[in-house]
Amino acid sequence: MRATQGSARETVGHRASGVGSLPEMGARDAVRAVRDLLVGDVPDGTGIPYVPEQPTRGPGADMVGRGADLLVEMSADLQPSGWRLTPPGSSRSRDLRRAGGYLGEDLDEVAEAYDGYTGPLKTQVVGPWTLAASLWLPRGDRVLSDHGATRDLGQSLAAGLVAHLEHVRTLVPGASPIVQLDEPSLPAVLSGGLKTLSGVGRLRRIDDGEARNVLGHVVDTVKAAGAQVVVHSCAPDVPVSLLHRLGVDGVSLDTSLLTEAAFEPLGEAIDSSLTLWAGLVPTSAAERHPRAHVEAFERMWRRIGFGAGEYDRIVVTPACGLAGLAPKQAVTVQRLAVEAVQMLADTSD
Repeated sequence: MRATQGSARETVGHRASGVGSLPEMGARDAVRAVRDLLVGDVPDGTGIPYVPEQPTRGPGADMVGRGADLLVEMSADLQPSGWRLTPPGSSRSRDLRRAGGYLGEDLDEVAEAYDGYTGPLKTQVVGPWTLAASLWLPRGDRVLSDHGATRDLGQSLAAGLVAHLEHVRTLVPGASPIVQLDEPSLPAVLSGGLKTLSGVGRLRRIDDGEARNVLGHVVDTVKAAGAQVVVHSCAPDVPVSLLHRLGVDGVSLDTSLLTEAAFEPLGEAIDSSLTLWAGLVPTSAAERHPRAHVEAFERMWRRIGFGAGEYDRIVVTPACGLAGLAPKQAVTVQRLAVEAVQMLADTSD
């Protein structure tokens, strides 16, 4: 089956997608499961398919290893403490070659499954602040502890993303790319909540200005390359106002973690064209009907200041990645996100 958009279907303004990660099920099965759920079995325009990640395949398939593999003129290897930058001039490590092999296998399957496809296609990459919080310097603490190294890392990641986008476009010429920057560590980076190597102290708090400079460079570079940018975080206290000022196209978050204090800035951002990628289907919802979650979101949506006729401002997703589930459960949760979209569409009719 090829991923095409059937003309007999009606294009709708209500959309579903996923966060990105799935349990290990093989590259071909993962890619085709996403395609079938978000392109093959839904009305045109409803699904936003994505390049699935399977982090449990092994070292290099994880978010940090995948991101490190994209770096330009930087290399890294895997140590007992985690991923570590290697000294300048180091050759590409065996660990990064393995990471590149996983991504290459995934993209080969995407090229075959989406032959002839025209429409949005999302790819997920670790954001610069989470990468800086997760990578270690060749000798020392996290990259985050060094201003210059953090800046260089962001620039290297931005350059690598441009090359990655060019490759995706070559494989799927009809794709309109969306880059999701995964930033689960961003709230902790901004609050100074990350521990040092010793575990006794905490790393410096990053102020909004530095956060904007590093993340903003990546966002601007990706947008200049012709892709939309969505920033995702499953953590509480996602800095929506900061992200909106950077010009991102969307923010992806777990809506169950939103507090009353977040409603006003979120509403202002949505009112100014930001798309909310609403993680309203819990990852534990595999055996449950999404109606309860949809109704909870509808109540929150009204409190933010929007009505049922404005659901075109959102994309429905699971609350977070699905790598921790069994394959059958993961497929079910992704399907529930699609069903939730239809429930919202019925409400807005």
